[in-house]
Amino acid sequence: MSAVRIGPYTLQNALILAPMAGVTDQPFRQLCRRMGAGLVVSEMVSSDMSLWNSRKSRLRMIHDGDPEPRSVQIAGGDAQMLAAAARANVEAGAQIIDINMGCPAKKVCNKAAGSALLKDEALVNEILQAVVAAVDVPVTLKIRTGWDRDNKNGLTVAKIAEQAGIQALAVHGRTRADLYTGDAEYDTIAAIKQAVSIPVFANGDITSPHKARQVLDATGADGLLIGRAAQGRPWIFREVEHYLRTGELLPAPQLAEVERILLEHLAALHAFYGDVMGVRIARKHVGWYLATLPGAKAFRARFNGLDETHAQCADVRAFFREREQSLETEDGQGVAA
Repeated sequence: MSAVRIGPYTLQNALILAPMAGVTDQPFRQLCRRMGAGLVVSEMVSSDMSLWNSRKSRLRMIHDGDPEPRSVQIAGGDAQMLAAAARANVEAGAQIIDINMGCPAKKVCNKAAGSALLKDEALVNEILQAVVAAVDVPVTLKIRTGWDRDNKNGLTVAKIAEQAGIQALAVHGRTRADLYTGDAEYDTIAAIKQAVSIPVFANGDITSPHKARQVLDATGADGLLIGRAAQGRPWIFREVEHYLRTGELLPAPQLAEVERILLEHLAALHAFYGDVMGVRIARKHVGWYLATLPGAKAFRARFNGLDETHAQCADVRAFFREREQSLETEDGQGVAA
């Protein structure tokens, strides 16, 4: 992959952590950047600034220490509110504004935001023009291929976006109606890539280095957005980057490295959110990291009952010690056999 530029920024590589509400907070963004992501995008922030005073919203904003270029995703259905939200985020330190027209969640779509906007091309144009005019930083856009299988207008929306001055476009290869089911439509992304001259990033089902290569070959995209596959596996960026550059697969991380990364992540969550909220948010991340390891289900049932930061860290260490011991036992039996 050649270097990708978004406005004045040249990305370290063309692998981007997709924004995910409740997941891509500052600790996770910093971790994925260290693990090889070329760009990380904040959680979706509502364009309704009256909601920004809640603690939850404040934690979603840009913070000191966020990796640059700092990209913030905003969502809403009113052009002037989105423009005002974009300005406020830039004043707070955002260096790229990303507009969400890809989220299929009901609570977002019912407010005529996210992928619901794809139904109204005139409104899409009005929003994009307003936000681009409101800020002097690059504006990017995330879309789906359309509203449903009978209304796939991703190509039209991509052209509207380019005309409006959008500097890069991410396309999730499903319609709003598909949610996250079925296979992603890489042919639609390929058609969009052919139709516009701005960078196009492919998104959807990129779960391994091999799949990353296939998606790039199938779409001709300039880069990839990786979302759910990075949950509990932030090293996927390192693995994909290495494979695309060399054609070789990196070995999977050893248990000791997974433990180190997870404990660092826990410490960052506890520090960022404070003890009570940090402990609660850590539970889902620990579940993702350990999902494929033997004994994880029983461990999680116990772990989710813990309500103290030191207890969480001690329990994770104990789990990995047990795993190491059982592996040593299995190796020993293998040698004896």
